[in-house]
Amino acid sequence: MTETAEPIRHPHDAPPELGAAIEVADGILWMRLPLPMRLDHVNVYALDDGDGWTIVDTGFDSGKSREVWEGLLAGPLAGRPVRRVLVTHHHPDHIGLAGWFQQQHGAELLTPRTGWLMARMLVLDPQDRPPEEALAFYRAAGMRADLYEERASTRPFNFADIVAPLPLGYTRLEEGARLRLGGRTWQVAFGHGHAPDHATLWCEEEPLVLAGDQIIPGISSNLGVYPTEPDADPVGEWLESCRRLAPRARPDQLCLPGHKLPFTGVPARLAQLIENHESALSRLQAALATPARAHDCLEVIFGRKIGDGEYGLALAEAVGHLNHLLHTGRATRSRDAGGAWLWQATSAAAA
Repeated sequence: MTETAEPIRHPHDAPPELGAAIEVADGILWMRLPLPMRLDHVNVYALDDGDGWTIVDTGFDSGKSREVWEGLLAGPLAGRPVRRVLVTHHHPDHIGLAGWFQQQHGAELLTPRTGWLMARMLVLDPQDRPPEEALAFYRAAGMRADLYEERASTRPFNFADIVAPLPLGYTRLEEGARLRLGGRTWQVAFGHGHAPDHATLWCEEEPLVLAGDQIIPGISSNLGVYPTEPDADPVGEWLESCRRLAPRARPDQLCLPGHKLPFTGVPARLAQLIENHESALSRLQAALATPARAHDCLEVIFGRKIGDGEYGLALAEAVGHLNHLLHTGRATRSRDAGGAWLWQATSAAAA
């Protein structure tokens, strides 16, 4: 059996209860924080440094999350201090309480520079209504009319709603850096596509990987395009990252992901992620024999109907796949009468 054919296995068939922890390796605790969405949790980890703990990712900043953390600090973490908080990337479910740990617990924050700058900028940019650039982006994607009107007339999601203020001062994680955490040496490797400069950590002494959202079992991380960078190619960045990380992967490594269950079989999972997106791109390219808007492509990409609660993320990911076809010369686009992009496979791609 080749390395990539090694099956994916889950050593634990159930997650820890809220407020509890499971020791997944000597001195490494796995815990969960709740999220108020379809993906209803984020995994967080605590690494025993002897005189205290290093926390990996934090969950949203909410009253419920703080309550859960207070119970974890007094219970599984045995009242010992959190010395460091390592945040893999800037998304709110991962960095939400980093500032709280800094201000209330005196913890040092370790995170990539891009992530820190993105998070701090977004926390400082609350908006009462979507800016025109965002509305233009939704129109260009052909967003459903009823959802467009709802978004145009209501207060949007604001980063500051669920991310604690980030004080000045952090320690930058860099590609290739070596860290001593939990009595082990870890090497930092960045992934891209889901978030810029997403930190993954690969243990040098033991088969362990702290993967954040870069390698998740069962689901693919969202590869969305947003108004901040409407021509971005997150799918291309993701595929490149999976291929670049693959030489680090071994079948026996226990991967500790940001969501779902820890697993072994990292080479197989990276191969799956590549194949899943390449298959979606092929289906999309074939469907674009007839010009279509991003909205029209959702079922082609995801293979199912998309509900209102997941529509925004799905539309962003549809634009991501379409942009990749554009960047690789497999599709072109032009505006329709309503200002939406109409995408079409190129003649070379169709052949």
